[in-house]
Amino acid sequence: MMAFVGVKEKLLSVAELLDLIQQFAIEPSYYFLRWTHKVSDNWKQVPTENDFPMLEGQMFNKNCELRWKYKRKDSYEVLLLSVAGEYADFSPVGKDWDIQDRNAHLYGSTETRFPKGFPEKAANIAQRYFIDKQTSTVHFVALTIKP
Repeated sequence: MMAFVGVKEKLLSVAELLDLIQQFAIEPSYYFLRWTHKVSDNWKQVPTENDFPMLEGQMFNKNCELRWKYKRKDSYEVLLLSVAGEYADFSPVGKDWDIQDRNAHLYGSTETRFPKGFPEKAANIAQRYFIDKQTSTVHFVALTIKP
């Protein structure tokens, strides 16, 4: 697996973001959306134009985590954390990344650490650490799905 961290140089419109999400979506993929007053309640529901504007969101699967954040006038900045190689349309962040996959620690339903709607019995959800090879510093922790 080749680790890659990259950003889109230009802000994306909602339509461009939805197209990008579709490009990276594989089965299974999970989606987590955040607004000022709520979070998404169905992690398997692909976002649509009706879900926008939102403050931020993420889509993750076994290959990558795609994160987006609202900037201005329905424009979003995008970060990609991937183990599926480099992507020419993203500007690389850093040079050499190590990755470590670890189990995600899930809490009981009475704890509020994850929002309602988190996939029940999500034993296949894990965390992927992106570690700078030069400094051995963890820069990103992505959600992922165990193969």
